[in-house]
Amino acid sequence: MADVNDPLLLDLVEWVAREPRSYSEVMETWRTSCPRLSIWEDAVDRGYVARTQAPGCSVMVAATALGQRFLLENARCPAVV
Repeated sequence: MADVNDPLLLDLVEWVAREPRSYSEVMETWRTSCPRLSIWEDAVDRGYVARTQAPGCSVMVAATALGQRFLLENARCPAVV
C-alpha cells in the first residue's frame, strides 16, 4: 500500500534528482512546521536523498540510487547521471 505522503516524496526526490541542491535551498523549499507533513525527514529516513559535503563547499543534497529507483518505480524520470 502506498503511503499518503508518497506523491510529495516523489516531488521532492524528482526535484533533487534534476540537479544537486544546496541544503539551505532544500530546507527553505521543503521545511514545514507541521508534524504530519515531514517530507524532508521521510525522504532522508527512507534513503531517497542524502547530504554530502566536499571540503570547502556547502552541504549539498542529491538523490541516492534508492531515490532514483523510487522515481522509476513510480513512473517518474530520474536524472540522467
